[in-house]
Formats: sequence, C-alpha cells, structure tokens
Amino acid sequence: MKRITDGAGATVVYDAVGADTFEASFASTRRRGLLVLYGASSGRVPPFDTQRLSSGGSLYMTRPTLTDHKRVRTELLGRANELFTAITAGKLDMRIGATYPLAQAADAQRALEGRATTGKVLLII
Repeated sequence: MKRITDGAGATVVYDAVGADTFEASFASTRRRGLLVLYGASSGRVPPFDTQRLSSGGSLYMTRPTLTDHKRVRTELLGRANELFTAITAGKLDMRIGATYPLAQAADAQRALEGRATTGKVLLII
C-alpha cells in the first residue's frame, strides 16, 4: 500500500481477518488514517499498546460490531433499505458462490466451516 500511494498509505484500512493481517493493515494506514477491525477469521488481534497509534501517525482504530449499528428497529430497517436499494440499483456487486437446497443445510455449513466456499452461500427453500 505504501508503494502505490507514494509512501502515504491508505486513508481507511478494513481488516476482516484479524491476527494474521493486523500488522500489515496497521502499517498500510496513512497518518491520521483509520484502521477498521471488523472480523477475526484468523483469530483475535493480540492485546495492543495504544501508544502505537501515536507512533504510527496519530492513527484511529475501531472495532465495530453489527449489534451496535442495529440497536433499534428503525436503524435495522434503514440499513436494510439502503442495502436492498443499492442491490436493486446495481450499485452492489454480490458474488453468489454456492446454493444449496434447504434440506442440504448441513452440507452448506460444512462447506463454510471447511472454507470450501467463496462469495455468498444461499439456502433455497
């Protein structure tokens, strides 16, 4: 990231992986940039010395959870409406990696657990 931004780094870095990518994500964030840790598929990020935010260039870091963004029904409905509006307008590219009949839900779960899927996995009723 530093190479393609002439050393500046990214304004915002979104990290869904966690432990395995945290250091690279941190190093990719520009001065006064934002690092968003929203997943931990490789495990939790180890305890973190917040002084590193200063030495990294006055960085900001957040760990959002969906629960805090849908606390009340109006928030949930508003966000769902934004999502479905973007989908129907063709502004959101969704990759459907697999579909399973509902009767094969256990197979779908095994595929997800075994990381044998990419994109969205749909159960068809």
